[in-house]
Amino acid sequence: MDATDPRDAVDAREAAYVSHGTAAERWARAQLFFEAKEYVTAARILDALAAEAPEQLAPRLLLARAYYHSARLSRAEHELRAILERWPVEDYAQLMLGRTLERLGRAGEARRYLRTAAAMAGEFPE
Repeated sequence: MDATDPRDAVDAREAAYVSHGTAAERWARAQLFFEAKEYVTAARILDALAAEAPEQLAPRLLLARAYYHSARLSRAEHELRAILERWPVEDYAQLMLGRTLERLGRAGEARRYLRTAAAMAGEFPE
């Protein structure tokens, strides 16, 4: 009797799918999954891409968005903080971090990021 867990085979196929193709092909595939609102699958692909090329902003920002839309808010927060550490003037990351913190019930902490994003966009309160 074979003692292998069928989930191991599924995990192996998923890992092969996530890593299949060139970085450009995986980026395009991740974008397709994101556009199809398959955020968890998009995040799996993007997580590997972001690890391979941490100096690339686009995959990391889309990864944070995939986490946000799939309600994995702690992961979104972690990724957005890492983005802002490297690119502090990334206004969209400021806005997303503020929205993420709001969804986490941390409105007081969110205000700082939302104000910064608004100021970067040229929106000043009267």
